[in-house]
Amino acid sequence: MRILVLGGTAFLSAEIARQAIAAGQRVTCLARGTSGRPPGRAVWLQADRSLGANAYDDAAREWDAVIEVARDPALARDALESLAARAGHWTLVSSCSVYADHSVPGAAEDTALLQPLPDGEASTPETYGESKTAIEAATAEATGGRAHIVRAGLIAGPGDGSDRYGYWPARFARDNTPVVVPDIGTAPTQVIDVRDLAAWILKAAGQGITGALNAIGDQVPFAAYMAASREAAGHTGHILDAPPEWLASQGIAYWSGPDSLPLWLPPGHDGFMARSNQAAKAAGLVLRPWQETIADVLRDERTRGLGRPRNAGLAPETEAKLARLLQQGGRASAGNVA
Repeated sequence: MRILVLGGTAFLSAEIARQAIAAGQRVTCLARGTSGRPPGRAVWLQADRSLGANAYDDAAREWDAVIEVARDPALARDALESLAARAGHWTLVSSCSVYADHSVPGAAEDTALLQPLPDGEASTPETYGESKTAIEAATAEATGGRAHIVRAGLIAGPGDGSDRYGYWPARFARDNTPVVVPDIGTAPTQVIDVRDLAAWILKAAGQGITGALNAIGDQVPFAAYMAASREAAGHTGHILDAPPEWLASQGIAYWSGPDSLPLWLPPGHDGFMARSNQAAKAAGLVLRPWQETIADVLRDERTRGLGRPRNAGLAPETEAKLARLLQQGGRASAGNVA
């Protein structure tokens, strides 16, 4: 296949390009290159998409498949206007953040979506879901049904720059000092390995799969994920179970960002990591064992440095402060977090 990846230099898009090249496909990546160069034997069309439709002039040819990962509707619309008519199949990597309700476990693709970001309104991190909804609508209109809308959940795996899934195995591996853990043992976690997601995107493009599908992993209880992360890291120190309400009162952030506890969600998000992936699996999505992802992520974390500054998780000094407060309240245990 002649595949155009709009991106190809960072995490998921780079993994898509690598796998396509390894499979013998003819791969072209259109990207600025600020995150690095496209992998291997990919042809690189160096272009800045923020400059408008002219960025696609060198890509004005026929493609068997185009793969789009943009989160800005303006960029996505320019690409669709320039390339949709030339693409046999279009893949949009969207997000489960497009759903308006995250409170119901087991929800499928027919759940109501957020309203699209209005035309002309700037896309921001706070309007990520609305931005992806707008891109989905524009993609459906421009491709006339030739699009696969990949509603991805949290993507994990080696090279993840968000630092969310890797925080816990890396923290357990860093040292044997007490680890502060939110007391949410039965809550679900749900991620997809970047390698599995890339493989399915390429498989679906080759088979001409279309429509919106939740590209997410199976549900794993938080306690099981923590126990596996701890075992993989060889941690034998104390675990400090912290009540969620207390953590919030201490200014600890949910989910991501500085001084956060990744995979801990705010109230009202019981379904955020508990959506149905049955339609995608029926369409060919194959998932590796989640323990394998943990092991590979931990190896990657060790390579990048367990003590490096992170985009998600507690800073060591913040965790030490919380640990002192929890230990004063008698919350330490040396047992298994499960």
